[in-house]
Amino acid sequence: MRQLQARVGTVLYLCASVVAAVPGVLALPQRAAPQARGGALIFTVDPTQSAVHWTLGTSLHTVHGTFALKSGNLQVDPSTGRAGGEVIADATSGKSGNDGRDRKMHKDVLESARFGEVTFRPGSITGKLEMQGDSTVQLHGIFLLHGSEHEVTVPAQVTLSGDHWSGSAKFSIPFIEWGLKNPSNWLLKVDHSVSIELELKGTIQPPAP
Repeated sequence: MRQLQARVGTVLYLCASVVAAVPGVLALPQRAAPQARGGALIFTVDPTQSAVHWTLGTSLHTVHGTFALKSGNLQVDPSTGRAGGEVIADATSGKSGNDGRDRKMHKDVLESARFGEVTFRPGSITGKLEMQGDSTVQLHGIFLLHGSEHEVTVPAQVTLSGDHWSGSAKFSIPFIEWGLKNPSNWLLKVDHSVSIELELKGTIQPPAP
């Protein structure tokens, strides 16, 4: 009888210990969801407020066009200069305002049925990025076009305001040198580089604590 009482007492003691420990366990910090490494700002691009404009000179006239953005998410660590993420444009959305010219561009030059995306992936940033207001920086990274990767440096103007940001960038792409077909003919001569202008807007996620 004494042994039974002793066992019951032990069980009750263990139960009481567990109950007493529960509040302490619940008070422990919970595991946070994965975030960018500490110090990195996350710039999310809003495709509905962003655009890609392009300009191509020819012997007859200057051609202006656009591409739609599909998505964008950039990680920038101002303290180390490291950058990551990507901005993706929809190659199939390219337009210049002339249906015949656009069909030739997609079929013969971009081959957008095979290569449906144009992507920029930054690897580093130089220049001081202000946490509020305007900054002039340069993004160094990889430009993926027509299935091939090319190193580029993109100068950019960036404005931060609260949890929103906007940015613009102008640079040239030597598309013929990069292996795309030259659309020139005996009548029309086309420049070997196309000028790109990015207009980006979105929101900012602060660094992980």
